This record gives sequence, structure tokens and C-alpha cells, in this order.
Amino acid sequence: MHLTYPVEIRVQDVDETYPSDLKLEAIPEFLAILKAKVLQDKLEEGELLLTSDTIVLLDNEVIGKPKDENDAINMLKKLSGRTHLVISGVALTSTSKQDSFRCETKVTFRELTPGEIEKYVREYKPLDKAGAYGIQEWIGYIGVTAIQGSYLNVVGLPLANVHTAIENF
Repeated sequence: MHLTYPVEIRVQDVDETYPSDLKLEAIPEFLAILKAKVLQDKLEEGELLLTSDTIVLLDNEVIGKPKDENDAINMLKKLSGRTHLVISGVALTSTSKQDSFRCETKVTFRELTPGEIEKYVREYKPLDKAGAYGIQEWIGYIGVTAIQGSYLNVVGLPLANVHTAIENF
């Protein structure tokens, strides 16, 4: 899945530390801008850099990527039978300017059984995913009962919003 823009992937390690007094909803946008700062001086005229970050919020707690399978199981137990918020922050950066935005999506899981959670974690290894799940995977098919907002935001990047932002950039 992609837009019709030519893409080159550039990777740079970034210390993803954010101020402790930052509003939780602002974390992904802050991190997207932070990621752009380390690459902006390497941009050439006419290039557009897109950086992003995504978090899961439940009860005013950031649910990040799990440390291991037990952590993933515990995260999914927390999300089970509940509605949480997926927030992505996106920054568009050129040599001369920067715009950023965030996209929020509400996701509701039905009550998941311990067996379903363990099967998902064991078979899909969601250790690289915020909230320990991929909505486009088995757990999303059998567990998500409602979504309000951008589905692609939950997958990882709100492409409709990105397209509009690029067109307006």
C-alpha cells in the first residue's frame, strides 16, 4: 500500500525522549518532529521528508511497544473489552519549512479470551507494535468490534491525511 510519490527510506537513530510535562496526545507529533530534525540538514532542495510516530493511549497511559511476549500479553489484556486511542504524529519537512499534524482513531476490542491473546502473541510476535497488536492481523479480524476514525492510522500511517498534507505543503 502506497501513495504514488517516489520514496526513499532513510534511517537515523534518534533518542525518543520527550518532556515529562508534554500532553500525552502531543507525544507522537513531538517525536515525528524530533525524528525530522536529525535528517533535515541532509535534505536536498526539492526533497520532502516524512517522519511519524504512533502511540496507543488507554486511561491516560501510553501503551508503547512490548518488551517481550509477557509484556505483550499484559498489554492485550489491558486493551481487551475496552476502547483505546491510537494517535499518530506526522511531520513534513523540506529544506525551508516544516508542517506537522496528528491523527486520532478510537479502537474498541471485544473481551478477548486468554487463549486468543496467547495464540496471537505466540504466532504473530507483535513486539514491534505499539499496543502489542496489528489491526490488519488476526487479532484485528477477530477482536476489533468498532473503529472511529482512520483505519490506516491504526495500521501505521494515516495515508489520506498524509496525501492532503503533502498536497497543501
